[in-house]
Amino acid sequence: MTTTTPLRSASASMTPPRGEAAVRRAFDVERVRADFPILRRQVHGHPLVYLDNAATPQKPQAVLDAIVSYYTEINANVHRGVHDLSERATTAFEAAREKVRGFFNAREAREIVFTRNATESINLVAWTFGRTNVGRDDEVVVTAMEHHSNLVPWQMLCEAAGARLRVAPIDDRGELLVDELERLLGPRTKLLAVTHMSNALGTVNAVEDIVRIAHAHGVPVLIDGSQAAYHMKVDVQALDCDFYAATGHKLYGPTGIGVLYGKAALLESMPPFMGGGDMIASVTLEKSTWNVLPYKFEAGTPHIAGAIGLGAAIDYITGIGFDAIGAHEAALLAYGTEALSSVPGVRLIGTARRKASVLSFVMEGVHPHDIGTIVDREGVAIRTGHHCAQPVMARFSVPATARASLAMYNTRGEIDTLVRALERVREVFA
Repeated sequence: MTTTTPLRSASASMTPPRGEAAVRRAFDVERVRADFPILRRQVHGHPLVYLDNAATPQKPQAVLDAIVSYYTEINANVHRGVHDLSERATTAFEAAREKVRGFFNAREAREIVFTRNATESINLVAWTFGRTNVGRDDEVVVTAMEHHSNLVPWQMLCEAAGARLRVAPIDDRGELLVDELERLLGPRTKLLAVTHMSNALGTVNAVEDIVRIAHAHGVPVLIDGSQAAYHMKVDVQALDCDFYAATGHKLYGPTGIGVLYGKAALLESMPPFMGGGDMIASVTLEKSTWNVLPYKFEAGTPHIAGAIGLGAAIDYITGIGFDAIGAHEAALLAYGTEALSSVPGVRLIGTARRKASVLSFVMEGVHPHDIGTIVDREGVAIRTGHHCAQPVMARFSVPATARASLAMYNTRGEIDTLVRALERVREVFA
């Protein structure tokens, strides 16, 4: 098999995002909602109120169209054929990579590795960069607000290497104690892994300052951007982070497609994550050599439709613009914070001064799972449980929370519906 290189670049998606020109002019939430077909359905006889976006947002028609278009018009494997369909599939696949590069403002497309999700992106770094650079008595630093996906891989690495995992604390508001984090950075620290935005609290960390502090100590930084990337503009060059992990389904794209940004020099120095097809340059029975970036890390047939769908999602988000999305979501979060705080017995968990999208709460005398079950009967979808952040739950001395999380298509009326559903919970447990 020969070394893989893109056949040609392409800047346009196969199917233009619906309504893009209209929503660019001014943010109109009803116009946006019309682009998401699932929002028109009913649940238990009520209009769907979907407030589980931190788990996964819904998908606009543009993304659905792009996926169907791939499978019905150009379905073929990429990088491996000279026939027309394969060339077209390769062009669309690599065009999606270029859209991701632009979305995160990476210097080069070869710094964008496609994975299955952010979890795989983080594990890739743990078992390639980590395996190469973390040894006995070395240290990896994380924070107490991490999703399990940015905690468990580092626990596993440290256990295998004989290294030490150190944890930066958070305060009662759910804010990272940056001074305490800096005190943990020392000559044995090989990596700092930190979330951009907490999925359980909504806290948005000052990752710009955190990267600067870590680099002053000679420590590379991985940022878990799973939650942040669909709420705010991310510029990896401005952040100067060494790695940035994101997942396509939270960017209004399909499931099963993820992104790892890594500085080219670091990616070049790292061994492959998995062996197989497409990640090799040459193979004999005795030895193999590796493909160029980013293909060295993309073994096997990739999620081609997923990448193309992610490219369409990026087109859609970009067409609306983060200024408009951010302003709408910030106003909605403020409204939701006030509305939920007014419900007797409700206590918000996570009140950071800089936060986005997430309203985690507990209700006196009611288990979160019961809250979720009752509000579902009113057509309201929220998440309940530990949110893959059990250390966060332990920090706030709760077994679980109920979590309403917002996206660009949510409305004040939907928050009002949630509040009415919570009143129904109070009636049931009165």
